[in-house]
Amino acid sequence: MITININKAKDITKDRLREERKPLLEAQDIAYMKAQEAGEDTTAIVTEKQRLRDITDTVDSMTTLDELKSASCE
Repeated sequence: MITININKAKDITKDRLREERKPLLEAQDIAYMKAQEAGEDTTAIVTEKQRLRDITDTVDSMTTLDELKSASCE
């Protein structure tokens, strides 16, 4: 019988999400710099960057493999 170590699965999911969000954060960094240079409001960009940073925190409350598999930065 195969048993799944849920804590190890959470760590793997967090690593996957970190890789997935990296280009998204980089794009938000560029958008932020452009907005600052143009004197535009950066509130939405800052909010999105924080959402992306917090995405791995949501994994801690997941209890099933299906939840972990469906976790995404989108």
